[in-house]
Amino acid sequence: MRSLLGRLAPRTLRGRLSLVALTTAALLITVLTVAFNTVMDRHLQHQADDELRNRAAAVATTVDTSGPRARILETVNDSLLDANVWIYTGTRLLEKPPAATGTGALPRAVTRLAARGHDVCTTVEAGSPRFVRLCAHPVTGRRSTATVVTALDLGPYRSSADTLLLGSLILDAVMLACTYALTRLAVGRALRPVRTMTDQATEWSAVGSDERFGAEHQPAELARLGASLDALLDRIRTVLRHERQLTGELSHELRTPLTRIVIELDWWRARPRSAAETRATHEVIAEAAQSMRTICDTLLDDARDDARTATTPPGAAHVVPVLQRLVENLGPQDRVTAVVDVTDPALEAGVTPALLERIVSPLLANAVRYARSTVTVSARRRPGGVRIDVTDDGPGVPEAFVGELFQPGRRADTDDGHDGAGLGLPLARRLARAVGGDVTHDPGHARGARFLADLPAG
Repeated sequence: MRSLLGRLAPRTLRGRLSLVALTTAALLITVLTVAFNTVMDRHLQHQADDELRNRAAAVATTVDTSGPRARILETVNDSLLDANVWIYTGTRLLEKPPAATGTGALPRAVTRLAARGHDVCTTVEAGSPRFVRLCAHPVTGRRSTATVVTALDLGPYRSSADTLLLGSLILDAVMLACTYALTRLAVGRALRPVRTMTDQATEWSAVGSDERFGAEHQPAELARLGASLDALLDRIRTVLRHERQLTGELSHELRTPLTRIVIELDWWRARPRSAAETRATHEVIAEAAQSMRTICDTLLDDARDDARTATTPPGAAHVVPVLQRLVENLGPQDRVTAVVDVTDPALEAGVTPALLERIVSPLLANAVRYARSTVTVSARRRPGGVRIDVTDDGPGVPEAFVGELFQPGRRADTDDGHDGAGLGLPLARRLARAVGGDVTHDPGHARGARFLADLPAG
């Protein structure tokens, strides 16, 4: 039964609201119709009783109860007064209508009513579907008493009541139809702004638009809906931005190990190689593949936690081995020499080795790209953490570009012949800040560029 009602229920909010309004109106109209017809039935019955009592009072004037026995006085309009009138003295019938018989349901009901001896009215069925209203009126004299019983056919009254009922039902149907139509029209007009806002939100969310609904000049309900949609659009835009950022970072970070794989394969296929050379090539390729896997895991973990590495990653990294491995992975350079200058071999940072690589690697790659001859990577303790310096002797960062240095996709000179995408420095800063550290540029460095990676202590 419930599943059947679920299938029959309207699918649209407009239809459901219209059905609720129709049901409510139907219940209200039903109550009003029942109350109206009940009141009208009572009113018509009171009219019939008043007419019967008036006739009984008129007939009572023709009954003489001054003697020891009640008797009936003859009057001019005696035939009019005798119509549907019975006169009793005690249980003895003095007079009855000319056409009335002594048997049947109506005479028996009249006799029972007259025997009560007081003013009372009742309705009896005198042959279906005929109903008769009877009223008894006692006439009390000094020495005798009598009872006048008058009868009235209720057919005209019931016909009037049926006509009123039919008219009210027709009026109810018209009112329900108008209620449903007007409700659908009103709900449709009320939901039109919601439909418009839905279409706009769908369009804006597809392209990550900056357009927003705002709360000005809007009804309270639409203002709340607009605020919710604006918040949802902001989240969608953030997700799209993070998705583009993740794609760019993956492309940037995977370029170096992928290049190493391609170079090793090209070198290996250039001429026949010995078993030892082939084994060395396989080791380099395996190491680059493992580096790519580490990069993917780190970036995906970072993106999964909304551009944050979920809380501070557990464990600690020995700084010197990580820095030496990064320098070694640079491979032989034609013009640049990278060195690690750390005096404390036990220095630890409060991040995982993989994350430390992801933070320092973009700084090192950027320094090698622009250095003239030397890149120096140093590390030292500082209050509450570890600072890693990456210094090069290149041209340095143009003063006009310092403010855009850590913005994704920005480069000081896109025609400088380097293949950078402007994503490495923003990635390094974002990962460092995610663990409570930071990556900054030292504007006071005189020659070349100097970048500082501050990380929590291990």
